[in-house]
Amino acid sequence: MRRAGPEDIPAIRVCLSGMADHAMFPLSNLDRFGLDGDHGYAPRMWVAEKDGLVTDVLTIGKSGVILPALPGGDWAAAAGCLKGREISGCIGPTDQVRPLLAELGLAGHPTSLNRDEPHFALDLDALRIPGGPGMLHPLDAADRDEMIRWRAAYEVEVLGADPRTGLDTARSDYEAYLEADSHRVLIDGDRPLATTGFNATAGQAVQIGGVFTPPPLRGRGHARRAVALHLAEARDKGARRAILFSASPAAEAAYRAIGFQRIGDWTLCLMAGRSLSGG
Repeated sequence: MRRAGPEDIPAIRVCLSGMADHAMFPLSNLDRFGLDGDHGYAPRMWVAEKDGLVTDVLTIGKSGVILPALPGGDWAAAAGCLKGREISGCIGPTDQVRPLLAELGLAGHPTSLNRDEPHFALDLDALRIPGGPGMLHPLDAADRDEMIRWRAAYEVEVLGADPRTGLDTARSDYEAYLEADSHRVLIDGDRPLATTGFNATAGQAVQIGGVFTPPPLRGRGHARRAVALHLAEARDKGARRAILFSASPAAEAAYRAIGFQRIGDWTLCLMAGRSLSGG
């Protein structure tokens, strides 16, 4: 594999778009933050080629999270690209993340989150919108402090964040969501019921993230209604496909109820502190 430069971006987009269900994060981050940019999510990329076409793309964000799109499975080559780099996590298809972490010598490293989840996709023509209370609104239609508390709870419960820092992260996330107009809140009267959002967008596809219902309101279908209404809004703006990964059996049932079908497994692995790759 070789390090990618600006001249490779068109070929990288073609390659990743051909496997978009499994490459939403690198596609979206490339578009939003630019190759070798300064943002924590800005990608550094390496490519493998065959017959003049890019076939595999290895991405690591400036913050150290690896995003593999490596159907060729050359783990030794990928690990060689990352040798000596600080790694803070690896996110992607399970059948790529697990062997890559093993090749990097990080399979047994302490983690704050290390979970395999079912991976789902939906053609939005098949979206089903459930009935129920509430209508969808921009995130700032609800009380700011409450939304930040919800996000902090999500950070701890879903992402394994340290409760001592979760609130600071939630404040930063909230402002970023407002700027990107990426998240929504389901409100009934003046009572917020659930949040949903897009953590990646690329072409005509969106990827769901940030779905949260506070514990007292769970089990009433609020999350699935929020997600479905947000996807309907995206469909009206031209989106044609949606991707997500599910953190619990209850979430999986909610997503299946609005039309999602399982396409594989997805791994979220975040290190407990940065680790030096020995690749």
